[in-house]
Amino acid sequence: NTAYSPSELDYFIADARPAVIVSDPASARPARDIAGRHGGTVVTLDASGLGEMADLAGGASPDHETVSRTADDLAGLLYTSGTTGRSKGAMITHGNLVSNTEALHEAWRFTPGDVLLHALPIFHVHGLYVALGTAFLNRSEILWHQKFDADAVMRDLPRASVMMGVPTFYTRLVMRDDLTADSCAHVRLFVSGSAPLLAETHKTFEAKTGHRILERYGMTETGMITSNPYDGERRAGTVGYPLPGISVRIADEDGREVATGEVGMIEVKGPNVFKGYWEMPDETAKSFRADGYFITGDLGVMEADGRVSIVGRGKDLIISGGLNVYPKEIEIELDAMQGVTESAVIGVPHPDFGESVVAVVTGSPPPEPEMIAQLSGRLARFKIPKRIFTIPELPRNVMGKVQKSELRQKFADIFR
Repeated sequence: NTAYSPSELDYFIADARPAVIVSDPASARPARDIAGRHGGTVVTLDASGLGEMADLAGGASPDHETVSRTADDLAGLLYTSGTTGRSKGAMITHGNLVSNTEALHEAWRFTPGDVLLHALPIFHVHGLYVALGTAFLNRSEILWHQKFDADAVMRDLPRASVMMGVPTFYTRLVMRDDLTADSCAHVRLFVSGSAPLLAETHKTFEAKTGHRILERYGMTETGMITSNPYDGERRAGTVGYPLPGISVRIADEDGREVATGEVGMIEVKGPNVFKGYWEMPDETAKSFRADGYFITGDLGVMEADGRVSIVGRGKDLIISGGLNVYPKEIEIELDAMQGVTESAVIGVPHPDFGESVVAVVTGSPPPEPEMIAQLSGRLARFKIPKRIFTIPELPRNVMGKVQKSELRQKFADIFR
């Protein structure tokens, strides 16, 4: 994520130990400072395709031997934060990518001539592996957007046949008068994921365009797990059925399947599931059942026909604008501030981002703007709380555990 601070990048590079780091020329100095501490070579490449990496490519021979790889070989490390605050490198294999891309290509009916409108960040599974993966496999033309801009997206919609987005994309589009059935006449599929799509947005989008958005469900460690059907009912508030070759169950805390319609932990098994966490065998072992099912941390229910609905998430995870934010990471920074006794970070409803990050602290902390300014040098922008409130003490239960549900209720309306 290009929004990461130097201290965050320092952790990733120290942990992954890459041989080559590709940097925008404007960020080359801090990148070289980090590389100097941990080894590795920095080469530059800018948005127009110029830089040291382009020069190296231009001077290379066009003749080469493709390096052979097996399905179990590592293809990428994708860092995903945990409730401990320490990011974990999810080991994604070539087999994971191929199996998931082929399943989505089939499920979403990609055909020759499809054109993808791509406005998603490519530091995220949705933009990197789901959108680009299916387009590359299909040899599709891609209408490339550096970021989501509603005006630019509306200009390109008549040329596209597929668009993938996060709910924030669609909440912004439905507010436009120029979003009509005519403007979407060439599009055959709108996909939404990375965060829950409000049923109201789903219905409004269909009323304006005639299209029912297709919601799906996945995560960094597994790629895509379920999808609403291409043909059939795309029901708002559900994430559809397991993709081909993927087994999904709803289980109790011991990994036993619960009865149909009961809430439990979503667990998944299949060729899409990652190899484990980079150099964290204990974390890997805790994340899998003895029979190989991966414990997602999401709570859901399954209907008799296999349709899945998500009813909750890992207890603390905040999804803001489609990006995962883990409160512990922010709480560590807040607790280290002069005058802060303790902190709790929560997600509250936000009309644009779905959820927004809010912090609650106790003690005699600095003024709110000063705390936010301090965090800006330590955390990526999307993780920084939009508001920080000071209260006398955090609510706790009889066991002394902070009751974040009370805080979410107390501050639920601050962005409405």
